Amino acid sequence: MVDRNEIVNYLSELLQLSEFNDYCPNGLQVEGRSEINKIVAGVTASQALIDQAIEMNADAVLVHHGYFWKGENETITGIKQKRIKSLLQADISLLAYHLPLDCHPELGNNIELAKRLGINVTNSMTVNGIKNIVWIGEFIKACSPEAVKEAIHQGLGRQTLHLPANDNRQIKTVAWCTGGAQGYIQQAAELGVDAYISGEVSEQTCHLARELNIHYFAAGHHATERYGVQALAAHLETKFDVDTEYVEIDNPV
Repeated sequence: MVDRNEIVNYLSELLQLSEFNDYCPNGLQVEGRSEINKIVAGVTASQALIDQAIEMNADAVLVHHGYFWKGENETITGIKQKRIKSLLQADISLLAYHLPLDCHPELGNNIELAKRLGINVTNSMTVNGIKNIVWIGEFIKACSPEAVKEAIHQGLGRQTLHLPANDNRQIKTVAWCTGGAQGYIQQAAELGVDAYISGEVSEQTCHLARELNIHYFAAGHHATERYGVQALAAHLETKFDVDTEYVEIDNPV
């Protein structure tokens, strides 16, 4: 068992929260009991995850997608009220880490995705002031687009949308950013890579992939962002006297 604030302060330093101007607050979003023994981790602080955490007698929930996003209604009503009420009644803390967890060089979503797909990391880049948001690497040997699509399917357990480059060339070099990062496809193409991978896809992504002549793979927002929070939870278990468990709430998007 460990003091909640000790974990909060440790994660603030580990994930370098002060370096990020994010779309939501990072760190402790809902305050529960002061001591933590059991942490339930998940991608999103949905009602389903909260209900599971309550059943598992968790003291804290650790997620990538928390609450209080810029531009959303600030009132605590409806779905948000029910979620937060459930946490408060159960005295469970909510810890959420968005961009800092995407970008962390050892435990982040991007580096964990590379491990799952067998990509050798060669570099990362800053976009719009966000350090380590787009990553660059290569496969051990050039392979067909079909082979890359299958590798994503096997690594993530999800069917993948592939928008082919005009010349349908083999893929050796690749850039990627997990989640809703389809908007970085142009920056990826400017790097001269053969392919770009993100989670979500937009209508205009198809036209951009064709006109930029780059292979594009949409592997799923949820699917690409499962692994950072798992790595972070496992790390906490090695550093503190706490038990952690990841709960998968299925999401095909």
